Amino acid sequence: MPKTTYTSKSAAETEKLGVACAALLESGDAVLVSGELGTGKTTFIRGACRGLGVKDAVTSPSYVIGQIYRGDQSVAHLDLYRLDSFEGEDVALLDDYITADRVSFVEWPKGGMRLPMQERLRVTMEHSGGNKRKIEIEGAGPLPEVEI
Repeated sequence: MPKTTYTSKSAAETEKLGVACAALLESGDAVLVSGELGTGKTTFIRGACRGLGVKDAVTSPSYVIGQIYRGDQSVAHLDLYRLDSFEGEDVALLDDYITADRVSFVEWPKGGMRLPMQERLRVTMEHSGGNKRKIEIEGAGPLPEVEI
């Protein structure tokens, strides 16, 4: 899969990158978003949701596993931080969220997680000093050319 590295200097730039990535997505796609706490995972997803027409507030679903948003497409936003692994979990845990008729964003993806859909993008974020974030995006297809 092609890989591109971006440097974001603000939350607005991280959201802008999310908006650009949304143009690549369609129903049935999954986006896996990894990174340390505070690197901007939810900010990136908020931008992507805006690009997919979501008008509702997009917040981290850390305490409820997932949220579903309505926009131009149905969007699922999952946060698996509180799960150590999928060992011992009901295999249907994510079935209400990850479906072929929506775009799904998964923060803190875990090993052993099965995706019943195409992994379209893999986003990895890390702190780069100050407000800067290094954002690596791997994609199944061309990645956005975004100046941030």
